[in-house]
Amino acid sequence: MTGVLPITLGGARKIARVFIASGKEYVCVMRLHGSVGKKRLRGVLEEFVGEIYQIPPVRAAVKRILRKRRIYSIELLEVKGRDVLFRVACEAGTYIRKLCFHIGQALGCGATMAELRRTRAGPFVENESISLYDLLEAHDLWREGGSEDRLREVVRPLEEAFALIPKVYVRDSAVDAICHGADLAVPGILRLESGMCVGDLAAVMTLKGEGVALGEALMTSERILKGKHGLAVRTQRVIMDRGTYPRYWKAREESE
Repeated sequence: MTGVLPITLGGARKIARVFIASGKEYVCVMRLHGSVGKKRLRGVLEEFVGEIYQIPPVRAAVKRILRKRRIYSIELLEVKGRDVLFRVACEAGTYIRKLCFHIGQALGCGATMAELRRTRAGPFVENESISLYDLLEAHDLWREGGSEDRLREVVRPLEEAFALIPKVYVRDSAVDAICHGADLAVPGILRLESGMCVGDLAAVMTLKGEGVALGEALMTSERILKGKHGLAVRTQRVIMDRGTYPRYWKAREESE
């Protein structure tokens, strides 16, 4: 497989779960084992849009149990002989090789995956990606001349990974407490994005747009806007270093 692969550096490794949870998009060449008309092929592809069931392949890094995944869209791009080129947008953890196998079963002729290219991983798309050669060139320019300009172009801020997950923006006075592991209460929130549901992965941000932590939403956006108290986000992974913002809180043992 080729294509888009987000790579985290240093402290940004803390946000790796964002990529695990984010949707993916692929362009795939599927090789049919028999002749199938384009109209029937298109119809069968459309049948796989929505929730599907898969068991991971034998050579997989996860336990081989039946799992439910969602296919957001399948677009037939080209047919040449028995080779079918299609684009698929899907939930993370979907095995395209198994998808091709099941499409072949539905067609009644069998099919295998011949080539696969990932064109999107979360908010990162292929035409905005860089190669490792680009990164090496930027590093060499910095090492030889001290200029960070090219490095800043190819190494992106970690906050860009949060483009597709709901975000809540907190008071400066709440930041350091969250950096020490505190959960986020409603009074600490100044603004937030709509559409957040209970259980969603959410990003806690400063008013400057800096990532503070990742956590699990305990309330919907609507309930947070209407409420005055209660926990809104359970902190799961702190991103920002302690002490980056002033400390406005007191530890329990200091207040006793």
